[in-house]
Amino acid sequence: MQNEKEKFKKDFIKRLIRLSIQVINYSEKLKKDRKLWPVIDQLVRSVTSVGANVVEAKSSSSKRDYIKYFEIALKSSNEAKYWLFLVKEVVSDNGLKNEAETYLKEVDEVSKILGSSVLTLKGKKSF
Repeated sequence: MQNEKEKFKKDFIKRLIRLSIQVINYSEKLKKDRKLWPVIDQLVRSVTSVGANVVEAKSSSSKRDYIKYFEIALKSSNEAKYWLFLVKEVVSDNGLKNEAETYLKEVDEVSKILGSSVLTLKGKKSF
């Protein structure tokens, strides 16, 4: 059981790193449209914040701190969903729209995992 949890945690962190890299690369494609520059900056900050906070949680000094880092990661993932939705609505290129939709789905899944984790850590049931 403990082995499965550790594997899930490692895989989840790898997934967050992969997502961060993908969104950073995606943002380069979006930079052609100057009006998106502020949105791109916020998108990259929020997506990379998710993984950074999950990794930072590992070195927390208490369970309360650990939960707090996961809550921050959850807030960042919800923020990333907003920026991706905005990008999807603003870009006219269908390829870029589809890519935004792909990342939106991934961030939504990550948000659900984090939300469930926060509830579990707080001793509440998640459904």
